[in-house]
Amino acid sequence: MIRAAAEKTAQRIVQPRAAKIDAAGEFPWDLVEALGKQGYLSLLLPESYGGTDGDVTSFCIVVEEFAKVCGSSSLLILSQGLGTLPILLGGNPSQKDVYFTEISEKNRLAAFALREPEGELEPSSIKTMAEKEGNGYLINGRKGFVTHGGLAKFYSVFAATQPERGAEGISVFVVEEGTPGLLFGKKEEKIGMRGSVTADVIFEDCRIPQENRLGDEGEGWKIARDTMTMSRPVIGAQAVGIAQGALDFAVRYANERTQFGKPISSFQAIQFMISDMATHLEAARALVYKAASEIDGKRKDTEKLSAISKYFASEIAMKVTTDAVQILGGYGYMKEYPVERMMRDVKVTQIYEEANQIQRWVVAQELLKG
Repeated sequence: MIRAAAEKTAQRIVQPRAAKIDAAGEFPWDLVEALGKQGYLSLLLPESYGGTDGDVTSFCIVVEEFAKVCGSSSLLILSQGLGTLPILLGGNPSQKDVYFTEISEKNRLAAFALREPEGELEPSSIKTMAEKEGNGYLINGRKGFVTHGGLAKFYSVFAATQPERGAEGISVFVVEEGTPGLLFGKKEEKIGMRGSVTADVIFEDCRIPQENRLGDEGEGWKIARDTMTMSRPVIGAQAVGIAQGALDFAVRYANERTQFGKPISSFQAIQFMISDMATHLEAARALVYKAASEIDGKRKDTEKLSAISKYFASEIAMKVTTDAVQILGGYGYMKEYPVERMMRDVKVTQIYEEANQIQRWVVAQELLKG
């Protein structure tokens, strides 16, 4: 039912606009309202707070269906879930009531602000500082490549409260739009996901009350890792969805395009390409939903499988979309056809939420630590 509803919405509302969203490179605010009304912006929130009480599997399903027609629109839903996860994992009932009500009733956007412009995702790279001051904190620093940067109502911000303690010295805070000292860098121009806004988030003596801290001091790094363990399979689902859209289009094109008096789908070289694309894509999808199922089942040590699902699915998706362009030949390189957009959009799935080289390192560390 979740997949059927998401597919219907994606095909009816998003698909006709996908090419224009990419060409304009502007954030589609009207989609925020439309998707919010159908519950896709509060997918992970408990029903008691106006959400749909979704799990990681349902999150993957929805993102995959939207990604089949528009990468940027799927990223809108994915980033919203990513921004709300720290509140879901670390927030108290009072915080959830305030923030989740705003999201479910007013379609407010959330953002996840962890990565620093200079470093990879490890405790020592967190240079943003949150200094205790009276009944609150003073935050100074800069977060890079934040999706929804400058658009979100709430930012889940990870900062060092006791930097000498490493991972145990990182805390997480909700910084609200309009807070003095909350500033934004320029909107980044990207080759793909052009309908999504990415910008640095800057803190200059940004003062927030103690009530905006999620969990206890020092719990931020655990919340960050748990958040990414839950969200990596969703990125894998996004990659699978984009690749599926490219494969579907390539199959239709191969059946319609004729050379030497017959459709190119009759040529064995094309058949083998399509077969390989479909086979690898099914393997990636199975891995994504296995990871999602284990996370939903509260299995232990899911970080390894989470990382595997993200990097394998995104690598496969990059290959599938590139092959789709190849099947279309010269037309595949033209903006008139959607496969070049899909190839550009899917590239970032190999990069964000830690690059795939880091995912491989995570897998190795999990295997070797015993």
